[in-house]
Amino acid sequence: MIKKTIKTFFESESAIGILLLVSAVVAVIMANSDGYIPYQQFFTMSMPIRIDSIMYFKEMSIVDWINSGLMSIFFFLIGLELKRELMVGELSSRKKLAMPSIAALGGIVVPALIFTFLNRYDQKNIAAFAVPCATDIAFAYGAISLFGKRISESLKVFLVALAVLDDLVAIAIIAIFYAHEIQVFYLLLASNFVIALFLLNFFKVKRVELYVIFGILLWMAVLKSGVSTTVAGLITALFIPMKVGNKQIASNVVHQISSVVNFLILPLFVFANSGVRIDNFSFDIFHSKMVLGVIAGLFLGKQIGVMLFSFLAVKFKMAHLPRGANWFEFWGVAIFTGIGFTMSLFIGSLVYVGEDSWLFDLLKVGILCGSLLSAIMGFVVTTIATKNSK
Repeated sequence: MIKKTIKTFFESESAIGILLLVSAVVAVIMANSDGYIPYQQFFTMSMPIRIDSIMYFKEMSIVDWINSGLMSIFFFLIGLELKRELMVGELSSRKKLAMPSIAALGGIVVPALIFTFLNRYDQKNIAAFAVPCATDIAFAYGAISLFGKRISESLKVFLVALAVLDDLVAIAIIAIFYAHEIQVFYLLLASNFVIALFLLNFFKVKRVELYVIFGILLWMAVLKSGVSTTVAGLITALFIPMKVGNKQIASNVVHQISSVVNFLILPLFVFANSGVRIDNFSFDIFHSKMVLGVIAGLFLGKQIGVMLFSFLAVKFKMAHLPRGANWFEFWGVAIFTGIGFTMSLFIGSLVYVGEDSWLFDLLKVGILCGSLLSAIMGFVVTTIATKNSK
C-alpha cells in the first residue's frame, strides 16, 4: 500500500510543485535556525575544477556546481522540450504559436516595467528587472493540474507553451545582460564545439553520448567565458536530432533525464538558493523597493500583462482563447503565471553575487511572497471559475 502511494505521488503532475514547495520551506527554516551556519558552510564549500593536463582551472563552490552545473542540465531539458514543441507540438504553427507568444510578451514587458518604475532611482536594483518576468513551469503546471479535468486540456497546454516561451526569453536575457567579464578566447573555443555539434546533427549521428561529450566541452568553455552556462545546455539540446530513421532520439533523452531534473536537480536548487535569513524580522522589509518591485511584478504585472495582451490579441483577431476556456478560467491561469519561483531565483542568483549577496536576500523575500500570492489567488479564482465543471 505504501509503495503504491509513493509510486502514485511521483507519477502525479502536482508532485514536482509540492517537492519544490517543501524544499523552499525547509531552506527558510534552516536559514532562520541553529542550522544556518552549517547550511551556509556546506553550500559555500570550495570544489574547484582542475584539469592540469589542459591547464584548466575554475574556482567553484557547491552552490556554483548546482547553479552553473546542474541547472545547465535543467536548461538542456527545457531546450529539448522547446524543440519538440516548435517542431511537432503546440508551437509548431503560426496559429498555435500566436496566443501563448502574445501572452508571454505581455507577461514579460509589464512586470519589467513595474519593477523598473519602482526601482528607477537605484541602478543596482534595476539590474534585477528580469527577475519578475519568469514563470516556473513545474510549479504553475502543478498548481493548475490540481483541478484535474475541470480545466480544459487546451488551457493547460497554453500555460505550458507560455511558460516555455517565458523561459526562452529568460535564457536570452541571462545571456545578454548577466554575462560577467567576457573572455573572447573561450567564446571562440566554445564556437568550435558548437560547430562540432552542428556536424553531428548534420550527419544524423545517433550516438547521444557524442552530443553529451561535446556538450560538456561546450559547457566548460562557456563557464570560463563569463557567459551564463545555461546557454550551453540550451544549444546542446537544440542540436540533438528529434529522430534518425525510425529511432526516436530527443524524446528518449527527455524520458531518461526528466525524473532526475524534476525530483533531484530542481528541489536541490531551490533548497540551496531560497534559504533567506531574516534577523529581527520586521514588516519594514516590505518598504524595500526591491521587495515591492518583485512582488508587484510577479503578482500584478504577470496577470495584467498576460490578460491585457491576450485581450487585445483576441479583439484584433490576432489569436483566440484556448478551446473550451472562458475569460474567467483564463484569468486564473494568468494569475498562476506569477509563480516565478525557480526561474526567478535562478536569474537572481546570477544578478547578485559576492558583496551584493544581501540584495539577493531581498529578492528571495519578494520572489517567495509574490509567488505565494499568485498561487493562492490563482487557486481561489480558478476554483470559483470551475466550480460548476465536472
